[in-house]
Amino acid sequence: MNDTTGNGRPLAERVATRLLYPTARPRDKALREAVSGRVVLVTGASHGIGKATVRKLAAAGAVVLLVARSREDLDEVAGEITAAGGTAFAYTADLSDMDATDRLGRELLDTHGHIDVVINNAGRSIRRGIDESYDRFHDFTRTIDVNYLGPVRLLLTLLPDMRERRAGHIVNISTWGLRMPPMPRWSAYYASKSAFDVWLRTVATEIAADGVTTTSIYMPLVHTRMSAPTDFSGMPGLTSEEAADTVCHAVVAKPVEISPWWAGPLQAWSDITRGSTHRFISRSRGFHR
Repeated sequence: MNDTTGNGRPLAERVATRLLYPTARPRDKALREAVSGRVVLVTGASHGIGKATVRKLAAAGAVVLLVARSREDLDEVAGEITAAGGTAFAYTADLSDMDATDRLGRELLDTHGHIDVVINNAGRSIRRGIDESYDRFHDFTRTIDVNYLGPVRLLLTLLPDMRERRAGHIVNISTWGLRMPPMPRWSAYYASKSAFDVWLRTVATEIAADGVTTTSIYMPLVHTRMSAPTDFSGMPGLTSEEAADTVCHAVVAKPVEISPWWAGPLQAWSDITRGSTHRFISRSRGFHR
């Protein structure tokens, strides 16, 4: 008997994914009404969630601006979109280079006039124990540059125009890890993602009066190239397409945040039982592997 269905994943895993991480997919008409003719910038657009997202947005009529480090991969994605009748522009940039990121923002505004939606998707993930990091300070600078400082530098360039136009939406692809107790081996990644998460939520309170909105997506596990170095095989997780549906829902509905349904209760419970939760995780060998 075949116990797999769709994408080669075991049926039990797919059922668990549906229960733990139900996704909201906007209707085609709603997505088209939200993005048709709008200029949408997506970072990390050459692979994974970003690649699936730009395809969906372009198919709905958006003018998509693709940003990533690899010119060849970007051109391939942009070419596919153009061949399908969409409109896409590729921009090579490394968000860890602050001067280049500032120039990118200015070039985008000069070329396209304005940006309607910014989807901050580019990221760097590192899973490494602290005992393996004593001589690897660059692990922390690399993650902080890509996950925090780069997106801040880009938005500092784009935000003035959004506020002046009194229109704009920013979607941040964060991680469910920020809604959970701290886990061993993720110090560099979680700290950098947390920094931008707090920055954006704080800035959101200042720009709301100018008509600029934000959505923080606390994305669960997504089986992509970025997550592949850590063995998550067999664990419930979204595909890039499913994650992209969530991003599109954020663009259409503009909720303040999107997170797994159980994340809020878990966060509240872990805050109340912080000491015992810390002791449990510290002593459980499974979390340290």
